[in-house]
Amino acid sequence: MVIKYYSHLLLAGLIAGWLSACTGIGPATNLFRSTSPHDQYGQSLKEAKLDQTALGTDWLAAADRALHDSLKITVPYRESGYFSANKAFAVGYRLDGQRGDRFLIRVETQGQKTTQIFIDVFSLDDRNRMSLTAASKADTNVLTWEPRKNQPYLIRIQPELLRSASYTISITREPALAFPVKGRDSRQISSYFGAARDGGRRRHEGIDIFAPKGTPALASANGVVTGVGTNSLGGNVAFLTDNEREIRLYYAHLDSWHVNNGQRVSVGDTIGFVGNTGNARTTGPHLHFGIYGLTDGATDPLPFVRLGRGPAKQMPLSTARLGDSIRVSAAKSLVRLSPGSESPIVRELPKLSALTILGGTETWLRIETPDGLTGYVLNSTTETPKQPIRRLTLSTPGTLRDAADQQAGIITTLPIGSTVDVLARTDVFQLVRSSTGKTGWLPVTASSAQSINSTAR
Repeated sequence: MVIKYYSHLLLAGLIAGWLSACTGIGPATNLFRSTSPHDQYGQSLKEAKLDQTALGTDWLAAADRALHDSLKITVPYRESGYFSANKAFAVGYRLDGQRGDRFLIRVETQGQKTTQIFIDVFSLDDRNRMSLTAASKADTNVLTWEPRKNQPYLIRIQPELLRSASYTISITREPALAFPVKGRDSRQISSYFGAARDGGRRRHEGIDIFAPKGTPALASANGVVTGVGTNSLGGNVAFLTDNEREIRLYYAHLDSWHVNNGQRVSVGDTIGFVGNTGNARTTGPHLHFGIYGLTDGATDPLPFVRLGRGPAKQMPLSTARLGDSIRVSAAKSLVRLSPGSESPIVRELPKLSALTILGGTETWLRIETPDGLTGYVLNSTTETPKQPIRRLTLSTPGTLRDAADQQAGIITTLPIGSTVDVLARTDVFQLVRSSTGKTGWLPVTASSAQSINSTAR
């Protein structure tokens, strides 16, 4: 135990030293450049040859595994979880992102020491190839990110090595732009992008927001005003160029302007005032609001300005349950890819199957099976194994291990004649509690499965 303790201290010291020298977290000059703090951290492990240690290898492997064993979620979403200093950890979440969304990803931790959390976002193309899209800064556990394309994205969350903490991740979505009419929101939109115009000869290239004549039309982004003028369809119009997002915002049917060409404006500044000029002379006053890419045509403005969905409503799981061993209490429990009854089923578990709680909510538990499968199960189909399934006596010595694996760490050796309570099971292992209160895994063999005083229900 003393050797193991000082090995951890040495590893922690080496990691801290290399991070200070290589990633710019400390005062030393960067020795190399990398695409994200996560990659810099991984590179520092390799430079220090810590990737050749068991824990370093496991950390890099966990990072890669999270990209392939990701779990599908819908936003807003919130769940809790736990990671241990003794085991490398990473988790991946998939979601569908749309141009115009703004996502806020926040990871809050509770532990004895401050923990650096790496948040990375990857885009997934139609061939499932990944590209790093965004990454949190090295000194924060928060990331705000806007998708540039309508496609799936993967969020990877991974803490630094040698830290234990419970955590809560929350992901929320808000519009990327401010609403363009003062005192109004997306509930006042009455005509949408793509609607037929002129008997079907053209399509509506924007949204219409109705408001009293003279209501201020506001800058939805920081940018430069251009194209102040008049045309037959839009009447009094103006464009606002948003170089950050590579889009131009189009304001039409204005009663009058409040800006000049070349003027730089900030979010909330008045561009003009709502009217019904141009081909809107026979309609009520409204703002026609359009968005055009700097290198492509019109795009739907609705995702950019629609109301956000607010904070996540899921109730995080109690931290006291994180890491607990549980078992299936129903006739069966379905492991799903994401926390929802419509999600694809990845496995069906029979009654009394053993599981470990990795995280989740009060309704859906994120679990891991003894053979490494992760997914979500309904909390209502599980139970804490307080009462044993049955009691066994050992006819040969038994090795109690800390995982359902013959190579797992040894907790203790049980002599012949020992009695254990079986709490849950797999096809080849069973979770047991010894007479001294130690809980671990024994293989299912003839020598260790002789039942006495069966308590199976």
